[in-house]
Amino acid sequence: MKVTRSVIPNLFTISNLFCGFASMVHTIEHNYRLAAIMIVVGGIFDALDGVMARLTKSSSEFGVELDSLADIVSFGVAPSLLVYNAVGAFINPPGMLLSAMPAICGALRLARFNVQLVGFDKDYFRGLPIPSAAFLIVSYVYFYFDAASANWMLNGTGLMSVTIGVSLLMVSTIKYETIPKFSKKSITAHPAVFTAFVAGLTITIATLGAAIFPLMVLYVVVGAVRSGVLYVRRRFDAEEIELDEDESANEIVN
Repeated sequence: MKVTRSVIPNLFTISNLFCGFASMVHTIEHNYRLAAIMIVVGGIFDALDGVMARLTKSSSEFGVELDSLADIVSFGVAPSLLVYNAVGAFINPPGMLLSAMPAICGALRLARFNVQLVGFDKDYFRGLPIPSAAFLIVSYVYFYFDAASANWMLNGTGLMSVTIGVSLLMVSTIKYETIPKFSKKSITAHPAVFTAFVAGLTITIATLGAAIFPLMVLYVVVGAVRSGVLYVRRRFDAEEIELDEDESANEIVN
């Protein structure tokens, strides 16, 4: 069997998939914080597989499809199982359906991404990326959710609200910034985005991960606000064009 350079990034993708499986095992054993950590580790492998594919110049359709399959397990099914075990199982029958939303919406998000892969806007993701949605859920679980707390209902409501919110954002048309590539061309083209990413990464490391949730919330809000502003601006420009056309028509008639 011939071994090609594409094996290197695919090994990182498979490592991501294994982390998703390990997370589900820890969830079943009620080790929720460890389950959350494994999803974050899977996210690191997910980022590195793209880096390795570019370094080895071995990007392929096979790699794209394998990456999507790994993502739906690590960032869709694993978070859904985590939410169900932590909260959903106690509020059935709707608990199972609500807990499944990250897996369902994540699958829809990835399918849309794959069919739009050729010619899509590389500066933005359309809809919240599935790893970002997973990070929001698991960072809430790790730092804010306490199954043994006297305020379990409050904690559970918060976790379920985050789960529903990020799931709907995944299938939305809101544009979110892509992770900048560590290349001179990318840094020059998007200096503000690169600076924000490095600052966020530095803060996350300095706070031992405690900043992940607030930073991800900021990422979500900035994307939503920008999309809202662009929508209003497009509507305003369209009305101005329509008004100018009406005025020109009136001048011709007169």
